[in-house]
Amino acid sequence: MNKDIFNNTEVAFALKSDAELEKAYWLFKLIKNESLVKLGTGVTKFALKHHFPVEGLIKTTVFDHFCGGVTEKDSLPLVSRLYEKGVYSILDYSVEGAENEETFEATMQKNLELINFAKDRREIPFAVFKPTGMGRFAIYEKVSAGNTLSASEQAEWEGIVRRYNTLSKAAKEADVPLMIDAEESWMQKAADDLVEEMMRRYNTEKPVVFNTLQMYRKDRLPYLKDLYQRAKREGFKIGMKLVRGAYMEKERERAEKLGYDDPICINKEATDKNYNDAMTYMVENIQDMSVYAGTHNEDSALYLTELIDKHGLKKNDKRVWFGQLLGMSDHITFNLAKLGYNTSKYIPFGPVKDVMPYLIRRAEENTSVAGQTNRELELLAAERKRRRLQE
Repeated sequence: MNKDIFNNTEVAFALKSDAELEKAYWLFKLIKNESLVKLGTGVTKFALKHHFPVEGLIKTTVFDHFCGGVTEKDSLPLVSRLYEKGVYSILDYSVEGAENEETFEATMQKNLELINFAKDRREIPFAVFKPTGMGRFAIYEKVSAGNTLSASEQAEWEGIVRRYNTLSKAAKEADVPLMIDAEESWMQKAADDLVEEMMRRYNTEKPVVFNTLQMYRKDRLPYLKDLYQRAKREGFKIGMKLVRGAYMEKERERAEKLGYDDPICINKEATDKNYNDAMTYMVENIQDMSVYAGTHNEDSALYLTELIDKHGLKKNDKRVWFGQLLGMSDHITFNLAKLGYNTSKYIPFGPVKDVMPYLIRRAEENTSVAGQTNRELELLAAERKRRRLQE
């Protein structure tokens, strides 16, 4: 099999009407313009802060493209349409920014609801949450650094531990695997240690709790190998989502400012090798692991199909998953699904205003990764031509 499988735009955009295809094409045209994205995000933040009536405009443009809806029920029609094409859905409650105990409790309750929501729906195979949805970044940072917590901070940390445990236990009881996202390196050790403890408790028979490895970090493959040695000694299974990473500029700026070794791989080639080496290691040890490859990289997606074949696994072996974000890389998702692989879309949802930090990151990420946006435009243009739509 070669990369030509990803060029089938009829399959890739089968769910898009002509109008939706046109909207996607012009949206990526705009996203390609870096200065326009900077201006747009700045104006949007200002307008939302001052309560200008811009939510309707946002909803009909970037929100509709990258999000499933305001609520999980809003997202169900999309979930059903995706499933008809063999694509699974992962609902991601993408509300960000609030930093108080009341909000953290509410987010935990929402994620408990989502676990139960997924329990009876085979088209939703995973639940997911973000560490800073369960507690303040500053607490993770202090615990990661080994700093002493005050009494009130210790109470906050115990609240975080309780929320992780509550969600992990619910996931085990519902038989819905739970993925926990990764964030900046200087808060990640606390999250890693906590997720490992959840694996120790709940992954005794199979992977239920999944951590996330950002493979642009040089230390992640050694961490995975060390974790596996502990898992073998202590008798638990490993679930891991592999991504390249989303905080590169911030990571490098902080390392330079504070004078420590840059944690990020020296270049894209090194990151790509790190990512593929991690997939190789996990598939080689698939008897004790489950891998979710969150990637928009065609070479890595193709490489994982080769690993599946090389190790004699079925295409739909439930220990191996492919995943992409809604609104991006449909040519990977839908073409792999058509071939019978386990593929999924991450579907963010939430109130428009609360999801804006996520949407701004998506716009900025697509702008900074020029090859990604150009590839999206190339494929959308090819499908417009195939459908004989005019400029």
